[in-house]
Amino acid sequence: QVRLVESGGGSVQAGGSLRLSCATAGGTFSTYDMGWFRQAPGKEREFVAVIVSTGRSTYYRDSVKGRFTISRDNAKNMVFLQMNSLKPEDTAVYYCAAKNFPLPHQIATAASAYDYWGQGTQVTVSS
Repeated sequence: QVRLVESGGGSVQAGGSLRLSCATAGGTFSTYDMGWFRQAPGKEREFVAVIVSTGRSTYYRDSVKGRFTISRDNAKNMVFLQMNSLKPEDTAVYYCAAKNFPLPHQIATAASAYDYWGQGTQVTVSS
């Protein structure tokens, strides 16, 4: 059984920074593509960023490009999301997710493509 646990959420003012962490246990972390998603109240869960299993490729939703950075440490079975220049519209519950058996040269941005999920961590950005 694969378990994912997020941490690092909190409340910050606009322009501030947070670093989210996701620790995994079980499975083979180094073979998973890892994604971050978020869900604001009353809205659907949306893709934020993904990093492929090797760490060599990343992809972001347009609204976070240049502000967020996804990274991973395969030795520690962890994935991170550094969030800078935060905006009130970034307020949401953030989830990390793992995609098993990723296809070569394909990056998944749909939540339905991911196999394992954490419980989420709240990020609140005030203006």
